[in-house]
Amino acid sequence: MPELPEVETVRRGLAPAMEGRVITAADVRRPDLRWPLPARMAERLTGARVGLLRRRSKYILADLSTGETLLIHLGMSGRMLVSHGDARAAPGVFHHAHPAPEKHDHVVLDMEGGARITFNDARRFGAMDLVATPMAEAHPLLATLGPEPLGNGFDAGYLVAALRGRATPIKAALLDQRLIAGLGNIYVCETLFRAGIAPWRKAGRIAPARVAGLVPVIRDVLEDAIAAGGSSLRDHRQTGGELGYFQHSFRVYGREGAPCVTPGCTATVRRLVQSGRSSFHCPRCQR
Repeated sequence: MPELPEVETVRRGLAPAMEGRVITAADVRRPDLRWPLPARMAERLTGARVGLLRRRSKYILADLSTGETLLIHLGMSGRMLVSHGDARAAPGVFHHAHPAPEKHDHVVLDMEGGARITFNDARRFGAMDLVATPMAEAHPLLATLGPEPLGNGFDAGYLVAALRGRATPIKAALLDQRLIAGLGNIYVCETLFRAGIAPWRKAGRIAPARVAGLVPVIRDVLEDAIAAGGSSLRDHRQTGGELGYFQHSFRVYGREGAPCVTPGCTATVRRLVQSGRSSFHCPRCQR
């Protein structure tokens, strides 16, 4: 499942083609994805101008001039691709035709300026919805989310208070979307390694100073991943079709049996299963 860095990478790739531009045509090519698509979706999108393109947790939100917001969730295999015509057209031809939609191209948006935005989702676990903009934050998918880890509402005081007295493992606590929005398994594993905290430690038993120290580490991990275009383990692609590259910088995730990268550490990375998810860690560096 794409995590915050992958979704933020996609949002940044879409922004130049969508923000401030009119959707000149919308082609909704099936009635549903994970859930039914909104009624008259193509009609409601066509002619709307996109204002701010923003991200909330793992969701992209496009505020429209019609007073509605388009909510997009990529799911497990969803991709938002930007095309600017057929790059294979003969030199000197200035108006290039876009490639014909493919089997899993479910929603296609033609934008003012010539760009085309295609939502491709082979497994159809993604979702799209239209909601009145003033009510967007109250959408069932967003209403219970915690603060953004890159936002001003997420600081040492908040995290210390949020974890105080919790008997759940720190790994599970950081994955709880009600506490922190957008963190997933990959980046929690990487965060806990950089912070030197074992994933099974009870959240409420970790010293407040160490909990406070997680805040800048979380931000650093996320910002490093965004700068690398996210992580492409299976389906994630940037809007131009490129892979993300942060997987080449993993220090523990997916490295079971490999040497720890910490200079002087002779341990190997181990994997344990917590609540059905793999936790990768160094048994010597993380306490």
